[in-house]
Amino acid sequence: MLPNFTPSTFEFHAVTVTHPIQLTIVVLYRPPGALGDFLEELDHLLTHIPETGPPAVLLGDFNLQTGKIDELTSLLSTFAFSLSPSPPTHKAGNVLDLIFSRNCATSNLSVNLLHTSDHFFISFSLPLSKHNKQISSHPALVLRNLRSLSPSTFASSVLSALPSSDSFQLLPPNSAAETLLSTLSSSLDSLCPLTSRQARQSPPAPWLNDALRANRTILRAAERKWWKSKHRDDLLTYQALLSSFSSSISQAKSTFFQDKIQSSYSNPKKLFSIFSTLLDPPKAPSPSSLLSSDFVNHFEKKVDDIRSSFSDSPLLTAGSPEPPSTGTLTSFSPLSPSEVLTLITSARPTTCPLDPIPSNLLQTIAPDILPFLTHFINTSLTSGHFPNSIKEARVNPLLKKPTLDPSEVINYRPVSLLPFLSKSLERAVFKQLSCYLHQNNLLDPHQSGFKAGHSTETALIAVTEELHTAKAASLSSVLILLDLSAAFDTVNHQILLRTLQELGVSGSALSLLTSYLKDRTYRVTWRGSESDPCQLTTGVPQGSVLGPLLFSLYTNSLGSVISPHGFSYHCYADDTQLILSFPRSETQVVARISACLADISQWMSAHHLKLNLDKTEVLFLPGKDCPSLDLTINIGTSVVSPTQTARNLGVILDNNLSFTANIAATTRCCRYTLYNIRKIRPQLTQKATQVLVQALVTSRLDYCNSLLAGLPACAIRPLQLIQNAAARLVFNLPKFSHTTPLLRSLHWLPVTARIHFKTLVLAYHAANGSGPSYIQDMVKPYTPARALRSASAKRLAAPSLPSAKTRGFAILAPKWWNELPIEIRTAESLHTFRRRLKTHLFRLHFER
Repeated sequence: MLPNFTPSTFEFHAVTVTHPIQLTIVVLYRPPGALGDFLEELDHLLTHIPETGPPAVLLGDFNLQTGKIDELTSLLSTFAFSLSPSPPTHKAGNVLDLIFSRNCATSNLSVNLLHTSDHFFISFSLPLSKHNKQISSHPALVLRNLRSLSPSTFASSVLSALPSSDSFQLLPPNSAAETLLSTLSSSLDSLCPLTSRQARQSPPAPWLNDALRANRTILRAAERKWWKSKHRDDLLTYQALLSSFSSSISQAKSTFFQDKIQSSYSNPKKLFSIFSTLLDPPKAPSPSSLLSSDFVNHFEKKVDDIRSSFSDSPLLTAGSPEPPSTGTLTSFSPLSPSEVLTLITSARPTTCPLDPIPSNLLQTIAPDILPFLTHFINTSLTSGHFPNSIKEARVNPLLKKPTLDPSEVINYRPVSLLPFLSKSLERAVFKQLSCYLHQNNLLDPHQSGFKAGHSTETALIAVTEELHTAKAASLSSVLILLDLSAAFDTVNHQILLRTLQELGVSGSALSLLTSYLKDRTYRVTWRGSESDPCQLTTGVPQGSVLGPLLFSLYTNSLGSVISPHGFSYHCYADDTQLILSFPRSETQVVARISACLADISQWMSAHHLKLNLDKTEVLFLPGKDCPSLDLTINIGTSVVSPTQTARNLGVILDNNLSFTANIAATTRCCRYTLYNIRKIRPQLTQKATQVLVQALVTSRLDYCNSLLAGLPACAIRPLQLIQNAAARLVFNLPKFSHTTPLLRSLHWLPVTARIHFKTLVLAYHAANGSGPSYIQDMVKPYTPARALRSASAKRLAAPSLPSAKTRGFAILAPKWWNELPIEIRTAESLHTFRRRLKTHLFRLHFER
């Protein structure tokens, strides 16, 4: 049922049916009046109905004319409600009685005349299914009592078991790695052995302690005594104990939540994990007959089917490539002990089943065993051999979506877990290889994945900026989003090594990378069982440090295939976006797209990558007065058809670049998060609530928000409503509370100002040469024709405005930048710039 709620602009009734189905029905009646107040109150009402809950139906007399229904539909779409189309429901010919549904669909809708009312009678069907509970299994737990282990004692045990430092220095890479790993594992087993115990069928509430359990026992005894005697004195005793116990439980919950959140203030990822565990505890695994061998067969068959569709590549039969004239990388340099210590202790302590000891424990004892770790790293770097003992991976199948059938192996994706020491050695190689590639400009400037200073937001700015520019020039554009099947798993090692040679990697450096790729194995783990070891003959390890960089080098020559067709492109890892802009007189658009995709498909086949044309998306953005075009493309047996919206790097793009669908999706996600936080708000302090909201809601509002620069205020309004609701939740205030003083108190910039802030931060990076090259090309420094004092003011050249409605980073960033005070533009560091900019925007929005 909905909470107590007293709206002023409409009346409502809510009914929840729970057996044998689950269904929420909300009946509304809106008297004629201001639509704005009605939408505000409806927005607040619907936040109390969880989107992931049972199916919901919203219906009633909305008293809206046809032109106003679109605004209501736009709001309800942010809550995932869809309008059921119907004929006129009033004698005057208007559709005043509306039906919205979520997680269900109406059918057999009919409208019949009533002689007793001006409104017609509406009937419809709701096909609903029964709610079935799942039976969970509870396997045994195998644990170590690491709390009882002293790091100093463990370090002493390891040092006494290892050979002397001089003897260890003589060991080759394989022997050094095996000796170090086996010593760490055996020392941990001797000091902290594994123990097993049966998992509880119903985990206890984490805030319960011994005192509360004792009070609960006394309370239950008092309850049984009252049920037997029915005396008033026993009832009063029971009620007093119940009140005291309830108060103690509330206090214990509050303390528990506050301690958990306070310990993770500076760790957003841990906050996400804690929040998810508290509100959505892990569900019991569904009954399934799948075995680890089933996953092995499925994953290998998928890769084998892709490989079998390729013939021998001409790249494999060509002669030795010539190294570039810019320079070569023949060997990796050894690291100093201090560099090795920084390498080990600065990494995130991820632990997998292959690690001999927990990674955080290894970081703690790293100073004690530093000579052994240094030899382990340096002997691999100098000899060109990656130790075999750290080339194994554990693969955990992960369900792609919670709504998919868990009994179908096709609905799982492989997630590889690698040893911590393996990734530490990879980081040492990655740093030196990346430095060589950057110094010699060997990386594709249109590849934004896995590069410092680059992100999905900068990649999307590059794509949308070109689309904005074409639209301002009255050109039409086509955006093509390519999809690859198992791209990282089908990389051919011989082609990759040849590509590295072409980039100047040779000698022991090439030997190390060759050793890293060859003779790799993996095992699939599933519900306590383990598959036999399997050879990994193709692909780069997902979840590794070197894998993403090697894949970007593997696809480095793709741009030379795209550019001759007149397309521009941008890549982020294995996601490739193609852009073609053309005037209305162009008649060969489909032929050019088909030719480009055919050449890309041929290049993919030569590199043993599979272009999945069935999942490739085409988005057509028409220019001014552009006639409608049929952009259906036939390539072989595949047909690629244009769509109205497409998801690109987590952002939903539409053919008008209005971002309406993306804003609606963001608001739905944020509303669900606020709904969950509201459930535990009584147990949270204001500070803890603010941390949760900033980590889980504000971060989503800020993701790629620079793309929204220049949108009208009405388009941004749903996001501002989310921020207002979040501010009220932090202060635990009712919906009618004014939010401006709340935002000021929290030091939160409004959504429009946050967009302004992000755009100017990107402009600062570009103006100071620290941003991506393609962002720097969009904004140019202002150079006066003669010597002027403004030459030192760090102004940006303001581009011409072809249209008053033009949007885009290259237009708005220089305009907003030049409006800033000079002391902000000339800030010497990013930290100073951000602080001064926030203060400036804060004054503009709250103190004017």
